[in-house]
Amino acid sequence: MTLRINDIAPDFEADTTEGPIRFHDWIGDDYAVLFSHPKDFTPVCTTELGLMASLAPEFTRRNTKIIGISVDPVESHHKWKGDIKIATGHEPAYPLIGDPDLNVAKLYDMLPASLEGEATGRTPADNATVRTVFIIGPDKRIKLSLTYPMTTGRNFDEILRALDSIQLTAKHQVATPANWKQGQDVIITTAVSDEEAIARFGSFERVLPYLRETRQPE
Repeated sequence: MTLRINDIAPDFEADTTEGPIRFHDWIGDDYAVLFSHPKDFTPVCTTELGLMASLAPEFTRRNTKIIGISVDPVESHHKWKGDIKIATGHEPAYPLIGDPDLNVAKLYDMLPASLEGEATGRTPADNATVRTVFIIGPDKRIKLSLTYPMTTGRNFDEILRALDSIQLTAKHQVATPANWKQGQDVIITTAVSDEEAIARFGSFERVLPYLRETRQPE
């Protein structure tokens, strides 16, 4: 069954480049980003994991852990790290899950239902849908899910932007408009009355009867 927003993220045990984990215990009280890639030693994936390594401090600043996964074994992940550093200047210091039996990939619906069996001998094309991102909250519920085609590298700045919005709107009764970035005005949700809005945010601008904007709260 497809995972949806606010579903509990499935728990699992797995081997990683940082040792064995139980996923929910590993998340703890933080946010987490679980992102998958089709195959080690492939070009697009190399650029993605290097970029994610460069952004690791930004995720840490947001109390968010990052963890990658593919259907390759952990030994392959370790060997690949050197290539990632050569190509991007950054070596992943975050854990990478080895999932050669497809257990986690299937648990998170990262593969088409038609793909069965083991990962051994597969080409990247066989695993074309395994380029997925999940943002998971401290409550272990899924806050965001995205799936990209194999030929399209992800924009991880957008993942950070979405994470900022998720964390902000979890704290305040606001929403963020299209293309919103940290520090820009936000939208007051319809659940907040005008009187409450003034008490909470000090002031607001009524753009439409149902659209009220205010400065981003702290």
